[in-house]
Amino acid sequence: MRIKLDRTLCDGFGICGVHAPESFSIDEWGYASLAAPLAGSGEVPTREEDGVRRAVLDCPVHAITELPEAGRPVA
Repeated sequence: MRIKLDRTLCDGFGICGVHAPESFSIDEWGYASLAAPLAGSGEVPTREEDGVRRAVLDCPVHAITELPEAGRPVA
């Protein structure tokens, strides 16, 4: 699973950090950024996929999107 975070859309709800704290870093104002394991590639570790999927679904402003992997459609 690969994701993209559009920080210009983020409104600082911080829900993603609750669902997947190892994948999202939340600053003091609640704004998200991709944590070190994801930064750059957006590749989500298998153990974090469930939480990241929940974060994608629960983001109120749709700032997080799942990217298609080569040869596979997005679920």
